[in-house]
Amino acid sequence: MAVVAVANGGLRETLLIPRVGEYAGHVLSTALLVTAILLISALYFRGTGIAYTWAELLLVGAGWTVLTVGFEFLVGYVEGTPVSVTLGQYNVLAGQVWIAVPLTLCCSPLLFGWYVFG
Repeated sequence: MAVVAVANGGLRETLLIPRVGEYAGHVLSTALLVTAILLISALYFRGTGIAYTWAELLLVGAGWTVLTVGFEFLVGYVEGTPVSVTLGQYNVLAGQVWIAVPLTLCCSPLLFGWYVFG
């Protein structure tokens, strides 16, 4: 998923934003990444022969989410981005939709590992 997320960021910066603008590019990129996460999760949990418990799936989702959000803050720190700017990416009241990515990461193991294929 990390490779897909990085590729998505490249797509956003090189194709989407120049063609549709900053905000629309952000929204489209987020929708594409959410779709990719759902697809990857569905394929993984459909293809694995492991019968995960509900608690294990919660831990997988929490792990994916913590790693992703932690990576975002780490990259922001390395680039010198203020924490307030990184936090602002999660502000739905300001029209930001990025929160859909960590929510999808958190919920997709439960959706596909327990509900759909369980």
